[in-house]
Amino acid sequence: MIASACARRYSSFAGAQAGMAILPLADRKIAVTLTPPEIAGSAISGAGPEAPPANPQVASQPPSTIALVDDDRNILTTVSIALQTEGFATRLYYDGSAALKALLDNPPDLAVCDIKMPQMDGHELLRRLREKSQLPVIFLTSKDDEAEEAQGLAMGADDYITKPFSQRLLIARIRAILRRTEIARRDPAGPGPIEALPEPIRRGRLLIDPARHAVEWDGKPVSLTVTEFLILEALALRPGVVKTRNQLMDAAYHDDVFVDDRTIDSHIKRLRRKFRLADPQFAGIDTLYGAGYSFADS
Repeated sequence: MIASACARRYSSFAGAQAGMAILPLADRKIAVTLTPPEIAGSAISGAGPEAPPANPQVASQPPSTIALVDDDRNILTTVSIALQTEGFATRLYYDGSAALKALLDNPPDLAVCDIKMPQMDGHELLRRLREKSQLPVIFLTSKDDEAEEAQGLAMGADDYITKPFSQRLLIARIRAILRRTEIARRDPAGPGPIEALPEPIRRGRLLIDPARHAVEWDGKPVSLTVTEFLILEALALRPGVVKTRNQLMDAAYHDDVFVDDRTIDSHIKRLRRKFRLADPQFAGIDTLYGAGYSFADS
C-alpha cells in the first residue's frame, strides 16, 4: 500500500531525477526521497530535512547507516521508516547482486538481508561479502531452520531473526551489534574519555566477553546469535540460580516483544547443541522442570 502510494507520487515527477513523498506515521510525517530504480538498486536514500529526529540523543552525531536487502518492497519501506524514526539512515536494495557492489564500494554500518532472494540469495551475498569485508550482517528468514542458521553463522552472519518479526526487536538487535562492533574497533590510545568496559565472565571452562559478545568453552570459540548470547549471559551471571522463562525473556528480548515459553526452550536446545560441538560432554545448562533453567558452574 505504501509502496504503491510512493510509486504514484514518483510517477508524477516525469522526467525528474527524484521525487519527494510525505508518508504519515502515527501523529507525524516523514519525508522520504524517491530515487530512480536504476541508481544502485536503492529506492529510499534516507529521511528528508522535514523529518525531525525521533531520538534527540542521536541528533548531534552522524546517524548509523543500515542497508536493507530484500525483494519485498513493502517490507523494505516499512522497516526503513521504522529505522529512520529511530535516527538511522537507510539504503534499500531489491536484490543481492545490486547490494553486493554497493556494500563493498560504499559500506554502511550494518546490513539486514533476506535469505530467499532471486539472482543472488542471502547466503551467496554473505559468502562473497566475507571475501573482502567484515560488515555486520543480520539475516531475515521466513522459517525457523536450524541448519540454515548454522550455515549462516558459520559463514559469518551476526544474527538471525525469523519472519514475521517485531520491528522493536530488530532495532534492539541492530543497536546491540553496532555497539559490539564499535567496541571491537575502538583504539584504546585514541582521543576521548576511556569508557569502562564490562568485565569478562569466567565460569569454570566458560568464558563470556560481554563487550564483544564473544563466547569460549575450553578455549574454543562458540558462535551464538545475539539472543542466545543474552540468555547464556543471564544464566552465567548467577550460576546455580534457577531463571524462569519469563526472566530469560526479559534478558533476551525487548520489553515490548512477546515470545512464548517454547521459544525460550528452543534457544536452550540450540545453546546445548552448539556447546556440544565444542565438548560432546557439555552439561552446563540444567533444567528444573516446571521452573526454568540454571547454569552449572563446573
